[in-house]
Amino acid sequence: MAKTPIAKTVASLFRATALVSAIALIPVTTAGLAAVDAKTGPEFTRLMAIYERIKANYVEPVDDDKLFKGAIDGMLATLDPHSSYLDARDFENLRTQTDGSYGGLGLSVTLEDGAVKVIAPMKGTPADLAGIKAGDYITHLDGKLIYGGSLDDAVDQMRGEVGTQIRLTVFRPGRDEPLDLTITRQVIELKPVEWKVKDNVGVISVSSFSANVGTQVAAAWRDIRAKTGNRPAGLILDLRGNPGGLLDEAVSLSDLFLEKGPIVSQRGRYARDNEVYNATPGDIAKGVPMIVLIDQGSASASEIVAGAMQDQHRAAIMGERSFGKGSVQTLIPLTRDTALKLTTARYYTPSGRSVQEGGIDPDVRVPQISDPDMRKRALRSYRESDLRGHLINELKDDKDLETDKGEDPRFKMTAEELKAKGIDDFQLYYAVQTLGRTAPQALAVKAAAGRR
Repeated sequence: MAKTPIAKTVASLFRATALVSAIALIPVTTAGLAAVDAKTGPEFTRLMAIYERIKANYVEPVDDDKLFKGAIDGMLATLDPHSSYLDARDFENLRTQTDGSYGGLGLSVTLEDGAVKVIAPMKGTPADLAGIKAGDYITHLDGKLIYGGSLDDAVDQMRGEVGTQIRLTVFRPGRDEPLDLTITRQVIELKPVEWKVKDNVGVISVSSFSANVGTQVAAAWRDIRAKTGNRPAGLILDLRGNPGGLLDEAVSLSDLFLEKGPIVSQRGRYARDNEVYNATPGDIAKGVPMIVLIDQGSASASEIVAGAMQDQHRAAIMGERSFGKGSVQTLIPLTRDTALKLTTARYYTPSGRSVQEGGIDPDVRVPQISDPDMRKRALRSYRESDLRGHLINELKDDKDLETDKGEDPRFKMTAEELKAKGIDDFQLYYAVQTLGRTAPQALAVKAAAGRR
């Protein structure tokens, strides 16, 4: 059945820019709406009574749109951190991000208790090159305090004409003094898939699961094979700092490297919401040892891929425990330019594990010791389990949620010592070295044995 014009508009926008959640898309239908319990009638009466009192008695005139949006946001805030209402302005922001012609810094940000918090910088953007890190707090823009303001206003200020500069004051957990960074705005072009070859090992970095990521990864692997004379020593799939994206693209990417079996399953409130996504025959890198790199910034769709590779024993998972977002959001169009993003299901790895709260534990834990602030930032890091109102892991397989394993004596070198050796990304270096001394399939077999 063809999509409605509304669904087409929403799909084209959201498929290109969904950066945080595993997203499904459904059109508006009356049959899809739950019936309102008759007992809620008095509650709506109470809500309208409060609205009328505010309109009549508040010290200043209040705009209706502001009140209704506040009521909607308040309802959704009682559910979980990932359900939200997208108004016309939100959609305009999506259009701005997808046309590839705006001046900006390349930051994904959120509002936490009145403070602008960095989710992640996009790779290769001005913010990334300036050293902005996930978990940083932006307190001032051009010397002006932005704490307590709206996220939209902060985003508007960070955007601007290409070539112009803006000064960010950043508080970084683990540092005593704030950082002042002057960054030049540039055209932001999303490049979700990049590749390179290091010591005959192919490295494919995926920064988000936007449209056509699966196709782009397949093309990157073809280029890597050509670059290595069709004899690559291994493949590293780098999902660090990838906050997620489209569920379909996570399935598509996983399917490239799996021959059969489940990739991910989702279970919702009703049986009609349950679904299993299975791999189709054909592993494009068959016989090539593979590592998937993850960290605390790897969330949602990234965790789907890592979980599938781990449970199917196709790759060794290396790095640090992932974020722990195991829920699926459905985009429900309301009008031509508004929609509801609602959590409608949980997802599970092939073995039936829920990553909600606990995340994906790596087979080989490798801290990023090339980051000079790594140890201090780790003490103040946050994951899904730290978010207010997060869904609880109903399977109770969330052992040791808050405490990672102790430090490994192999990882005692300092960032300065690594820099002197020319190593600026220790996790990637360690993965490349591991593949260089590993026989095909040995990694996955060893990792599988370690999980029994």
